[in-house]
Parts: sequence; structure tokens; C-alpha cells
Amino acid sequence: MSIRHGLLALLERGPRYGSQLRTEFESRTGSTWPLNVGQVYTTLARLERDGLVAPDGEDAAGHTLYAITDPGRAELRQWYERPVDRTNPPRDELSIKLAMAVGAPGVDIRAVIQSQRHATIKAMQDYTRLKAQALAEIESGRSGERDDLAWLLVVEQLIFQTEAEARWLDHCESRLVRLAGPADRGAEPTPHQAATTAQGTAPAPVTAATTSASATDLPRRARTRRG
Repeated sequence: MSIRHGLLALLERGPRYGSQLRTEFESRTGSTWPLNVGQVYTTLARLERDGLVAPDGEDAAGHTLYAITDPGRAELRQWYERPVDRTNPPRDELSIKLAMAVGAPGVDIRAVIQSQRHATIKAMQDYTRLKAQALAEIESGRSGERDDLAWLLVVEQLIFQTEAEARWLDHCESRLVRLAGPADRGAEPTPHQAATTAQGTAPAPVTAATTSASATDLPRRARTRRG
């Protein structure tokens, strides 16, 4: 996540002080990636060192304001135009967990997959509910449309991400079934496995409409601003 460029984008709208930047960043992203004031001021100091922002006086309450510079605007334009680099993907805890679980003594990897699938589907259900809330806010005009639209894009990305994760978990489970020896298959195949082995295709994607439950670890916006 580029906090650096996110702050530049907010400063392009006008001078801001640190805690104001934090509040606007979290409002725009639905607190999916919460910041603390220390992170904001550390990033501002680096941006100032690099000549991308500069102090711009104080507001009436004595807060130091920062403004974007011309080099900062050029850096921001380049960021918008430059595709996100996928050659060095961030570490994914779930992928690492399953990789370590393969062949680990005393670990039932299928149970690990089932447990994660349950959590993933719960998150998908709640993200879909948050999407409906964001759409309702936009249509009602009760709040800032720009921030609600930004939050809608973020929550839709989370929905797509969890849908992909659910499909990948189904694939992992069916892969294990295909590669397991007769003595290892043991238990009756799950519906996901049966669909894969009988038809030779990946099971149908799990969608939020087929789920029920609510996740507890959601962006803060779901528990505060989104009520």
C-alpha cells in the first residue's frame, strides 16, 4: 500500500495537516487500511525531504499545514499512469500456511482448508452487505458522494478478492483429492470435491448470495461510519 502517494493525492486537493490527512485517507478507503498519526507525519517528513511537499504555514488552530509541490504533482501523475508492479507480490499468510501444512506431521490440511473457507465466505457475506450500504449512501445523497464512491470501489475489490480466494480453496481441496493415494482418500468427498472429480472441472464459484453469517474482522468503517 502506498501511503506516500495516497497522501500526495489528498494534498493535491489543498494544504492539509497530519491528523486531517489521516482522517481523509481512512474516509476515502473505509478504514480498510487504518493509519496512525505517527505514520502520517513520518511519511510527510520523507516527502518533505524528497521535495514533494513543503510546509505551508498554520491553520487557525496552530496546526502545521503541508502543501504539494510541483515535483510532488509530477510524482503523483507518474503514479497514476504507472501500473502496479506484480513482480514482487506481497507475502500472503494463507498461501504460506497451506504450503507449510502440506506434509506437516499431525496437520489435516483439508480441515485447514475447510476452516478457512468458512471464514472467507463469512467475510464475503459482510462485504456484500457493506457494498449495499455504500450504494444506498450514494443514491440517497446523505453524505459525500466522492468518499462513498471511493469506498464502494474498495469494498468491491474486497468482494472480488474473497470470491477468488474461495475458488482457490476449492481448487486446493480438489487438487489434494486427485493427488492423494487410495489409502489417503478415506472420507467421503465433499460436494466441492465431488463436483470436481465427477465433471473434471472446477466447482462453481461461491458467491455471497449463497452464504450466511457475518464476519467480525471488518474494516472499521463497517462498525462506525457505516453503522
